[in-house]
Amino acid sequence: MTRKSSSLASGYWVFLLPGLVLFLLVIILPFLVTIGLSFTKWNGVTTPVFVGLANYSKALGDASFWASFRNSLAMVLAMVVIPTILGLLLAGLLFSFVAPRFGNRTASFFRAGFYLPQVMPVAIAGIVWGWILQQDGALNSMLQAVGLGDFAHNWLGEGGTALLSIMGMMVWFQVGFPLVIFFTALQRMDPALSEAAALDGASSWQSFIHVTMPSIRPEIFVVVLVTTIASLKVFGQVYVLTRGGPGTSTLVPSYYVYQNFFEKANVGYGSAISTIMTIVIIILAAVFINIQSRPSLAEDF
Repeated sequence: MTRKSSSLASGYWVFLLPGLVLFLLVIILPFLVTIGLSFTKWNGVTTPVFVGLANYSKALGDASFWASFRNSLAMVLAMVVIPTILGLLLAGLLFSFVAPRFGNRTASFFRAGFYLPQVMPVAIAGIVWGWILQQDGALNSMLQAVGLGDFAHNWLGEGGTALLSIMGMMVWFQVGFPLVIFFTALQRMDPALSEAAALDGASSWQSFIHVTMPSIRPEIFVVVLVTTIASLKVFGQVYVLTRGGPGTSTLVPSYYVYQNFFEKANVGYGSAISTIMTIVIIILAAVFINIQSRPSLAEDF
């Protein structure tokens, strides 16, 4: 019986081969090629010239690269920290207040509304937000209509507000994802745990911190990991709205890689930046997975 089960299990590998081949061709092979090109100077047409670690040394002293990296930290705030907190609060509100009082359909309607930006094409969302934030756009028109015209200005054309404007868009774009994940996590929770905490005299906040948070810990780590990776790969919104400007105020690594590949014909240097960001993402993913796998952390909440 054991030998038969073993032969059946070994046969399953055949069905994994197509996915494995695609993984090697679409992800592993391009990544290895990118690493190889990062050690060269190449304009995309002529023969690559090996330059060793020159591209990586250049990145360490490149003000634009570090500006893009700092802007990525701002994207982490806009796509990870704020949406995760807002998503958790909104999920709790829909689950504990809206659904019991107005029904599950109403809660589902609001949940779908918050999630809608996630399924909207990035180009469409960027065009709409560009129309809202431009000099003669909807936001400035509203400010002027209510007597606050002094606050109207070119939100995407000034360095002081361009990054904040994109961050605001990214919060709107991202908040639906953690909301849906957390709402589903709350639905799978055993209500007896919260009831027991209430009988023991715990307040709603204490029940949330010591009962709800540990129960949905896996979902929290999944949301933080996925949104962190997404924040480091932001491209479409920046490309549509600002092209990294004005100056480097909204430049992010993905768009800086695009500039070096297609605008500056500096493929080797673009490959080096891409490799650096990939390594950063791999390290972050490994750290998150390692932290999540520690059962002792459940006691830390």
